[in-house]
Amino acid sequence: MVRVLLLAATTGYQIRSFGAAAERLGVRLVFASDRCDRLENPWLDEAIPIRFQDPLAAADVIATHGPFDGVLAVGDRPALLAGYVTSVLGLAGNPPEAASASRNKLEARAAFSRAGLPTAPFRECSVNDDPCEIGARLSYPCIIKPLALSGSRGVMRVNSAAGFVEAFERLRRILDAPDVRTEQDASHTSILVEAFIPGREFAVEGVLDRGAFRAFAIFDKPDPLDGPFFEETIYVTPSRATADEQRQIIDTVARAAAALGLHHGPVHAECRVTPAGAVYVLEVAARPIGGLCSRALRFTRGNEAPVSLEEVLLRHAIGEDISGYAREKHAAAVMMIPIPRRGVLRRVEGVEAARAVAGIDDVLITAKPDAILVPLPEGRSYLGFIFARAEAPAEAERALRDAHARLRFVIEREVTVVT
Repeated sequence: MVRVLLLAATTGYQIRSFGAAAERLGVRLVFASDRCDRLENPWLDEAIPIRFQDPLAAADVIATHGPFDGVLAVGDRPALLAGYVTSVLGLAGNPPEAASASRNKLEARAAFSRAGLPTAPFRECSVNDDPCEIGARLSYPCIIKPLALSGSRGVMRVNSAAGFVEAFERLRRILDAPDVRTEQDASHTSILVEAFIPGREFAVEGVLDRGAFRAFAIFDKPDPLDGPFFEETIYVTPSRATADEQRQIIDTVARAAAALGLHHGPVHAECRVTPAGAVYVLEVAARPIGGLCSRALRFTRGNEAPVSLEEVLLRHAIGEDISGYAREKHAAAVMMIPIPRRGVLRRVEGVEAARAVAGIDDVLITAKPDAILVPLPEGRSYLGFIFARAEAPAEAERALRDAHARLRFVIEREVTVVT
């Protein structure tokens, strides 16, 4: 049986999507995850226990469980490990140094600049630097962000020297959070500061096939992302950008992937297009789109039934020709339901009413009752997802907004116990 290694930080919705696709294809998925190696199969998924902070050792452990016909990764840290694994196993993939650069915003900015791509002025700071001294020398507005956190966590716009000091201290606390410290990642000791670039944001989903980039979809992000924080909400495809803008976006993302040294596998990119039409690539991740957002993409080939992004990526991972697959023609959109405020989630009302909105495929609340909700910039998750399909992008976007308006989130204030 064909065996594909799937590297992931946790078991979750996207993992189940890959599992369903593998079952459809008759492919056996073998999981490897960062977990305790002293407990025997605690999640009942027979995953190979490894440690992301030592990718070379983890790759050697994984090699003993081979052979594998392909490797896929879900998440940024697993994508870095995938570079080591494919190198050790001699499979098509990304060089480890390229995978490392793709998840490190400082390394990526330097690579983009060397390649002559539009790049905002940037500088690196240590978490131990004096923010008052740095802030006095900056031009505003600027953006302060961690090097290797995802989902816009810790990303803040700053408009003044006083605001920079406040944001710096806030980011320093985020990087000192227990879940960040346990990653034992040296990049968490540094901070990136760069000029703010005005414009519209887009996401690009695609794949590299031995160096050749193919875009699956361009997503519009219709909500302005101008700060002070940068919580993504709505993705809509096909893009409503002009044909020339779309060609420039895809060309620039392809150049950015090449600048990083990425070679083979899924690509999820984020970029910003200025009012003058310049394309600034914010990131090129060596992984597919995260969370449940991939459900907004379905692909057809000839008269075959639509398939998921995960199935297309699995086929690509085992060496099949996927050139015949194309995204479905109609419009699709997904909303990552934002967290309105910090507190304890008690319940979400109006879900069935939201599902009843014309054009809505589904509404999934992924946050659990009694969970503590933490918004950006400290937070790292969403309340859930809303999916829509329609004839035109504007209709799909409108369906999302109408459905979201029918939801009511019952959130209570946290109770602090003083001892």
